[in-house]
Amino acid sequence: MKYGSLGAMFLAKREENPHLIAYRYKEGGNWKSVTYGEAVDRGERIAGGMASLGIKKGDRVAIVSGNRIEWALIDYATQSLGAVLVTVYPSLLKEQVQYILNDSETKIVFAENDVQMQKINEVRDNLKFTEHFYAIDGSSSLKDPWRTLEQLTDDGREFLEKNPQYVKDASAAVDGDDWATIIYTSGTTGEPKGAILTNNNLLSNVEAGLQCLPVNSDDEFLSFLPLSHVFERMAGHFLAYYCSATIAYAESIDAVPQNMGEIKPMVMASVPRLYEKMYARVLDNVELGSPLKQKIFHWAVSVGREYVKRQQNKQKIGSALQFKRNLAYKLVFSKLAERVGGRIKFFISGGAPLSPEIAEFFGAAGLMILEGYGLTETSPLISVNRVDKFRFGTVGPIAPGVEVKIAEDGEICARGPNIMVGYYKKEAETREAIDEEGWFHTGDIGIIDEDGFLKITDRKKNIIVTAGGKNIAPQPIENIMITSKYIEQFVMIGDRRKFCSAVIVASEENLGKWAEAKGLSYKTLEDLNNLPGVKELIQAEIDRLSAGLASYETIKKFVLARELFSIENGTLTPSLKVKRKVVEEMYADEIEALYK
Repeated sequence: MKYGSLGAMFLAKREENPHLIAYRYKEGGNWKSVTYGEAVDRGERIAGGMASLGIKKGDRVAIVSGNRIEWALIDYATQSLGAVLVTVYPSLLKEQVQYILNDSETKIVFAENDVQMQKINEVRDNLKFTEHFYAIDGSSSLKDPWRTLEQLTDDGREFLEKNPQYVKDASAAVDGDDWATIIYTSGTTGEPKGAILTNNNLLSNVEAGLQCLPVNSDDEFLSFLPLSHVFERMAGHFLAYYCSATIAYAESIDAVPQNMGEIKPMVMASVPRLYEKMYARVLDNVELGSPLKQKIFHWAVSVGREYVKRQQNKQKIGSALQFKRNLAYKLVFSKLAERVGGRIKFFISGGAPLSPEIAEFFGAAGLMILEGYGLTETSPLISVNRVDKFRFGTVGPIAPGVEVKIAEDGEICARGPNIMVGYYKKEAETREAIDEEGWFHTGDIGIIDEDGFLKITDRKKNIIVTAGGKNIAPQPIENIMITSKYIEQFVMIGDRRKFCSAVIVASEENLGKWAEAKGLSYKTLEDLNNLPGVKELIQAEIDRLSAGLASYETIKKFVLARELFSIENGTLTPSLKVKRKVVEEMYADEIEALYK
């Protein structure tokens, strides 16, 4: 590998590319830039400040913050000392934060702002190992034991004046097998497990990713998925830094559309939710257009689909199709490209299954979404589609250096340099996840097709077995249903039941427009659900989208959810996966009523 450790990679950029822009962030309404040289200087001072407190190799450092340049620099400062970064989602409750800080034996914690400080203050008396408390956004008037990151950085400057080689020497002493991070998986049941990843786990995955994705120092990333999650930390943090690209931090998830127009990114990683919303908005705008505009749009999409289908199958494009594709881009797709900044080389999708229909639509528009697959425990990359080798509905060919096999029961198993050490303090769970031959059992069901593309069927534990003995994978069906403009979220029910049903969150925006057009008024989503004709409309959408499904896979009845599934109401994990069990428990009475 090019670098011996993540800390070595960080420090090396001061010599390799000191004048290239490393980071952009918005402050006071303006975008500010930080060069690689400036970033390393600042990160080294943070490392010096931690060293002055006695933080050393192997010690745990925790951060409770959203995405920002300080998050990145605290991570690299930690790596430079050979310490271990513990990532904490800022959306977690105080009890969950307490559990992670205690379980990981964290010595120093960084909190983003007053909200996160208050959370930690409320459990501070219960923290067994945490000795140092620092605020990223904070004034010098903070009350003990809190100090500011700025004060720590000043301490680091003084420390390095007396010990100028300290951080470089500490980084040189870090081995590839040394732990780099503990990432607590946001399990849908039980207490979280801390996956231990080494420097080699992460660096091998970066290098494998760069063999699959054409990224270089000219590229600019827009980062908005939580850095606490391994997907963004790998793609929009380590990988981007490795190749000296520029990383711009979105102001918030809501500001992503505006920030795309300002930054004009070339690469962006996202979960499918963003692409689903963009797709729904495009279709909604088309419906509002004139019959001629609708006709041109659908013609352009059909041309684009044929074009991208030939690309996928390595078939000749031909001059006639190329001419039509160029015209379709000029008339229709160029407008969509401009909305995402006009410079996108490709999107990356992960964290949850992407609907093949949505992937194909964006591919037809010339905005390729490269869907990949992995888990926290695999650093995360196992497989990913390529620009020149892709297949919609799959998660691509296996990444270089990673082995994959399909077990007898269909479970995907992976082995390679990217597989975690194990779960911290959980030997039994580690043995259950990684067998004696080093195979990590993912818990996902899938197949590898004749061309080497991996296709995920579903989570092993999510497979529905009906009362009639039929096995159903719900995720592909759920993916079909959320392509409806009227369906926001969809959870299929049916295990040990005589037929399949669902809990559905209706799209308040689009259903609201439908209601207004009919002169119907409402105040809340629950009011909207109860308007006359709504259930019939949703059922008609389900019926329309069920063409091709087996009769036992079709949704016979459904419950309309009272509110959106979210982290706040406990129905989504911090990585935005639906907690099926929680949803079923929340709507247990309504579900039972469907089967009476």
